[in-house]
Amino acid sequence: MSISERTPTGGKGLATGTLGLWGSVVIGLASTAPVYSLVATLGFVVLAVGAQAPIAFVLAFIPMLFIALAYRELNNAVPDCGTTFTWGTKAFGPWVGWMGGWGVAVAGMVVLANLAQIAGIYFWSLFGDGSLSENVPLVTATGVAFIAVMTWVSWRGVELGERVQNILLAIQYLVLAVFVVAALWRFFDGSAPDPTPFDIAWFNPFAFTDWSGFTEAVLLALFIYWGWDACLALNEETRDPARIPGRAAVLTTVILLLTYVGVTVAAMMYAGLGDTGSGLGNEANADDVFLALREGLFGPFGWVLVIAVLISAVSSTQTTILPTARGTLAMAAYRALPARFSTVHPRYRTPSFSTLVMGVVASLYYVGMTLISDNILQDSILSLGLAIAFYYAITGYACVWFFRRDLFSSARNLVYRGILPLAGALMLTYAFVQSAIDMYDIDYGYTVLLGIGGTFVVGIGALAVGVVLMILWFLFPGSKPFFRGESLNRDTPVLVPEDPAGYLRSVDGGLA
Repeated sequence: MSISERTPTGGKGLATGTLGLWGSVVIGLASTAPVYSLVATLGFVVLAVGAQAPIAFVLAFIPMLFIALAYRELNNAVPDCGTTFTWGTKAFGPWVGWMGGWGVAVAGMVVLANLAQIAGIYFWSLFGDGSLSENVPLVTATGVAFIAVMTWVSWRGVELGERVQNILLAIQYLVLAVFVVAALWRFFDGSAPDPTPFDIAWFNPFAFTDWSGFTEAVLLALFIYWGWDACLALNEETRDPARIPGRAAVLTTVILLLTYVGVTVAAMMYAGLGDTGSGLGNEANADDVFLALREGLFGPFGWVLVIAVLISAVSSTQTTILPTARGTLAMAAYRALPARFSTVHPRYRTPSFSTLVMGVVASLYYVGMTLISDNILQDSILSLGLAIAFYYAITGYACVWFFRRDLFSSARNLVYRGILPLAGALMLTYAFVQSAIDMYDIDYGYTVLLGIGGTFVVGIGALAVGVVLMILWFLFPGSKPFFRGESLNRDTPVLVPEDPAGYLRSVDGGLA
């Protein structure tokens, strides 16, 4: 009897056949928090490269697209909710795979703290004169409450989460559409504060005059694309696990490119690049470009943009919990974590324990960082790019190595499974190294730790903690099937049950 015949069709117990293509795209888009990502990044990109901001977003899209193609190819062959962890293990073995899974978890935990803080700040800025948004205990408590609510939504089921995200994402894109239309309307009727005619030179990749500014802008832009892979972590819950998630990932990145470039061009035409007033080159506006533009564009309805940012942060909170919880579920299913993490709710078919742990850990991390120092919390957020580049690059390399025997069987395989994923992985490796070098400088970020940049210490330290935890788990007897390559290897079938090791042996008792 073959392995596939012995493997139950129920996978890990998750709710199969729940999401279609649109639902997967919604999860991917919501996870990137498009409105908040623009708020947090657009101003700094303009400060770094000025009029070349649009091409910076385009160039940052290239490695994202290449890695999205790697995700698609790997998912077609191995539609497993462990994504980077599973693929990295199949390609390079348990140690690399475990660290890939840890990279996903670290990125999720750090960004949840950031999203919770943003949600709390923007929520209270809607009341009175906005001074309540400066009340740290109140903002922190509110952020934890948002995490709790979205953890419950994620625990309650993918279908409920999809319905919630449809509404929240529709509001975000409606506000962005109004923003673009209003900005262009003001430009053409001459009422814009600094009307700047569109210039095709904004898309000239050879017009960058400063290399450090170029790398800074592209690294910032990389951050705002991150999150689209959430739809891949729900692959076992889609109606066609082998095809829909990969298509959703590629479609999501393309939609994000059009969104970010469109909003950037409209904002530049409306506000210009000046360093005073509402100009996008004004350092005082960098933290929140929309805040500087909302009165001119929306008048008395400026609060709509505040609500859009709030919704964007809250929406991304839920979609960040989803992939991280499924990643730890997969790790536990393959014995890379304690079995408790593989618990699936009998009714809602969600990774119940992993979901709750993610919500609790993120809340504790957020509160802990806030109590220690808000500056360290901010540095942990700035270091997020290291974890993102780390596990995306692992995925790109895993794609090339996993398919190495088939690369030259066709031109398509060579391009989509070899050249493009490798190019994306190399770009992200450079991004990781360059970011680490920049973060090492004591002038980078908000703190100095151990005599070097606090962002570097926090970012590299977070990945180092993963090495320590991996070694600790290695010492437990329950980890041996994983680290010996028994519970997960290149030949392990996809959509495996909660205890895959029991299905890995053929009739004669030998390992598959």
